[in-house]
Amino acid sequence: AIQIHGGYGYLSDFPVERIYRDVRVTQIYEGTSEVQKILIGRALGQA
Repeated sequence: AIQIHGGYGYLSDFPVERIYRDVRVTQIYEGTSEVQKILIGRALGQA
């Protein structure tokens, strides 16, 4: 979103800024993508 909207993506006046912030926090909260891959792999192995 930041690449598409440029500087406007950083301004709090635009909804895209909040969406970007929320996505980053969610990624950090849930763990790295590598950890997620490991957890998904384990869950699939148990199914």
